[in-house]
Amino acid sequence: MYRDLKRYYHWVGMKKDVANWVAACNVCQLVKAEHQVPSGMLQSLPIPEWKWDMITMDFVVGLPISQTKDAIWVIVDRLTKCVRFLAIKKTDGSAVLARKYVQEIVRLYGVPVSIVSDRDPKFTSEFWNAFQKEMGTRVHMSTAYHPQTDGQSERTIQTLEDLLRMCVLDWGGHWVDHLSLVEFAYNNSYQASIGMAPYEALYGRPCRTPLCWTQVGERSTLGASFVEETTEKIRVLKLNMREAQDRQKSYADKRRKELKFEVRDRVYLKMALLRGPNRSITATKLSPRYMGPFRIVERVGPVTYRLELPEIMHAFHKVFHVSMLKKCLHRGDEAVAEIPSDLQPNLTVEARLLRVLERRVNELRRKKISMMRVLWDCGGVQEETWEPEEMMKARFKKWFGKQAAT
Repeated sequence: MYRDLKRYYHWVGMKKDVANWVAACNVCQLVKAEHQVPSGMLQSLPIPEWKWDMITMDFVVGLPISQTKDAIWVIVDRLTKCVRFLAIKKTDGSAVLARKYVQEIVRLYGVPVSIVSDRDPKFTSEFWNAFQKEMGTRVHMSTAYHPQTDGQSERTIQTLEDLLRMCVLDWGGHWVDHLSLVEFAYNNSYQASIGMAPYEALYGRPCRTPLCWTQVGERSTLGASFVEETTEKIRVLKLNMREAQDRQKSYADKRRKELKFEVRDRVYLKMALLRGPNRSITATKLSPRYMGPFRIVERVGPVTYRLELPEIMHAFHKVFHVSMLKKCLHRGDEAVAEIPSDLQPNLTVEARLLRVLERRVNELRRKKISMMRVLWDCGGVQEETWEPEEMMKARFKKWFGKQAAT
């Protein structure tokens, strides 16, 4: 634009004026890609004062069914890094989890002061929050679409999956049979963030293993010196955790930029939040990258803001990380990227079936899978996908009845 204008016009500060005018263009802000790392400096969680005072929890799903169990509940102590791996069913509700929580955690370690978790429906349910409120525990859930809040649990889950793969590969059998050994191996292994093994931080000494039959297990832990050793262990733990947090923060903030907004500012929200299982890349390839603008009503934390969302988004969590936001420089109030009218509370748009186009059979080594190519209507955009015939029959039965499914 500047090259075209300067052929016919000229004024002082012309190039700067053109750049500011283009930067404030509403359409440009909605569709242009950013070539920068996500904004917002790393915010470390506070260091706990004592063992099992502050914990994190998350779920591992998608596992094969083993002894009626198909998921793992991962609970981590943030001070000692000691973990508990509890085999559960993916369909277990909050009431079942609450009973298991009392049996396995409260019975052994007492009531925690706070719990950090993601926004899983089991943790956001009214029963779970009311239960923890009665127990006197504060529940801290991650901000919308910012899983870095629960990074410790995610990293533990990665190690857990690797250990289970190795156990099943070497010994075979069900993964439930190896879960207790995996938990022991993890808790008795050296952790760089605390400078020792979790069991050594929890009990004051590492546990004996068949590989190391030493005098450690026979050493006396009675007397006044044990209290002094435990206190010194906690001091060393906090010092090591502080060093690990500072080191990680220096790595994370190396290329990040600090971005701040003021209350009443207008910001755009990333349209990546609207991706769902029924919205393929082809259907959203040319859709706007941002939606809005929305007005900021409160600054919750150093890098989190509460937005004023419209009524159609009343079921959504209104607190977002600064990396999901982009400042609106346009002065008008119009919004180019409108919110889909059929937006569901899980941030997906329902896909409507138009017709079945063809069928085919995928031949694998040991079985054959019947597939169907179907045409969907995703918010006014038509797209074709291949779906398993058994899954489509289940959908037909739900939508049209048993006769239509056959």
